Amino acid sequence: MTAQDLPDHFPDAQLIVFISRHSSKSGKPTLSVHTPGNFAVAELGGLPRMVSVSPASAMRDALKALMSCREELKLDYEVSYECTHHGPSLNVPTMFVELGSSPAQWNDMVAAQAVAQAAMHVIADFSAPTGSAVLGIGGTHYNHKFTRMALADEAVFGHMIPKYAVGQVDAQMLSQCVEKTLETVSLAVLDWKGIRSEDKANLLAALQEIGLPYRKI
Repeated sequence: MTAQDLPDHFPDAQLIVFISRHSSKSGKPTLSVHTPGNFAVAELGGLPRMVSVSPASAMRDALKALMSCREELKLDYEVSYECTHHGPSLNVPTMFVELGSSPAQWNDMVAAQAVAQAAMHVIADFSAPTGSAVLGIGGTHYNHKFTRMALADEAVFGHMIPKYAVGQVDAQMLSQCVEKTLETVSLAVLDWKGIRSEDKANLLAALQEIGLPYRKI
């Protein structure tokens, strides 16, 4: 069984949470949260140009739980959203809670406890969403602006499209990101300086085409 096949084996699943190791070249100690899915080719699992359903409120709650655990357990780790990336691509609310970013952190049992606690917290408290969410566009793979906004209750982010992927995204993909968010997406939040100038006009045209308002930050 692969991760892509999970809904076939758990047809009544309301939320799928993966507890995972995260790897990066920097090796920076990080506790992170994201939705899986691919904006273009499926290099690391999932399906091409297909994202999973993003449980925006649950991800925000996991982010806050990781931050609380970081303080409580005195962990010297960064807490951050990651952009939507890699597989699987599921038609079920799906999220990753990850421990990174090198073997030194993967073997840190206290940090692993924080990841486990955050995952169990969102599973225990999961319910039908009542609020709205936003689509985040721009910035780096770890968008600190979006993370700060979520922690300050300024916005609840579902899918997040990083700077390096904006040029691959068209109106159809933007529409899919909106439709495949558990909450109603009312707005796109644009990390304007974190979007390449050559991508801005096409992005704004695509947002206009699908009728999604936006705000630059």
